[in-house]
Parts: sequence; structure tokens; C-alpha cells
Amino acid sequence: MFTHNTYVLASSSRSRYNILKNSGFNFVQVKPKCNEEEIKNKIKSNRSATIKPSNLAKILSLEKALSVSKNQKYYDFNVIGCDTLIHLNNKIFDKAKSIKEAKLKIKLLSGKTHKIVSGLTICKRGVKIWQCSTTTSVKIKKLKSSQINMYLQKTGKQILGSVGCYQVESLGPNIVEDISGDFFNVMGLPLFKLLKYTSAKE
Repeated sequence: MFTHNTYVLASSSRSRYNILKNSGFNFVQVKPKCNEEEIKNKIKSNRSATIKPSNLAKILSLEKALSVSKNQKYYDFNVIGCDTLIHLNNKIFDKAKSIKEAKLKIKLLSGKTHKIVSGLTICKRGVKIWQCSTTTSVKIKKLKSSQINMYLQKTGKQILGSVGCYQVESLGPNIVEDISGDFFNVMGLPLFKLLKYTSAKE
């Protein structure tokens, strides 16, 4: 699908950039100006019940899109915001801050099936015009500590940029056993739903 519209990707993610580029989108990439941790803490403090992972992902994707859409430079463009997180039994996991944390996370996910959920939002002129969420199931192989260590030695610190501590477009298949759902969602952007929306607007 080749679109003639120009979009703005409100993300600094290289993976999301490559997904859009390889899909024929005409777009520019702009880093959003919002503090994810601050937003998460504010949401937690304002809610008595635990927020659903899909709702949190949608809120964060909206904040990213709005932070760019409100900029006069991009005011007349469709701005795409996306946020991806993982959860196991509704427990949401943040990105690992160190290789030690990455090892603990992979150990926890080892042999289990977790969910990857992305919130996707499109804004124009500072207003939300479309939003969705997508969930993909990922099963991690049953791994020994030695296997996890070897994997992390190969990936290095770049793996800390992946919320699940694996990159399916790189070395991730070495520890992933099965994926059910949108493969691109695992990479960080639910492409099929985005294409369905943009195709309908052509």
C-alpha cells in the first residue's frame, strides 16, 4: 500500500521507522515531547483500581501524538503515536534498565506466554481522530540460566531498548518459541490495523 498523504511518526524508534518506510508510507519522524514515566505515575496515583494494559498503551500513544500534533509545524499533518508494553497476567513490565534486570525479566518470562499490547493513535491539529489497540501473544522458550547469559552476551545493551528484552527482527527468535497475532506489533507498531485505517482514507 502506497499512500500519497504525508504522516508524522511521533517516535524516536528505529524499528517503527523501518516498519513505516518498508510499507511505503510518506512520513517524517519526530521525537515526541512527553515524559512516559511521569504520565504513568500520574495515572497510577489518580486511579484506585489497576488500569488495563490496553488502556494505558492507548493513553500513552495519545500523549505522544498530541505532543507533536500541537506543534504548529506539524499542525496540518496526521500524527501517528504508538506505545507498546508487555504484560503477564495483567502485570505490566517496564523496560529493563540494565543487563541484570534484563536477565531477571527473561527468566520470569521463560516458558510462559505473555501479551504484547500496543496503543495506536492518530491526531490532527491537536485533536484525536482515530485510536485502537492490538494484542499479540508471545511464548518464550524454556531457558536455562546459561542460555539466557549467552543470549544477552550476543545482544549487548542494545536489548535494553526492547520492552520484552528481545527483538524479533534480530536475535529474538533464539529465545521466542511462538507468536500468535500481528508480528509487526511485536516489533513495536500494529501495522495491519494502521494500514486498514489509512487505506480506507485514500
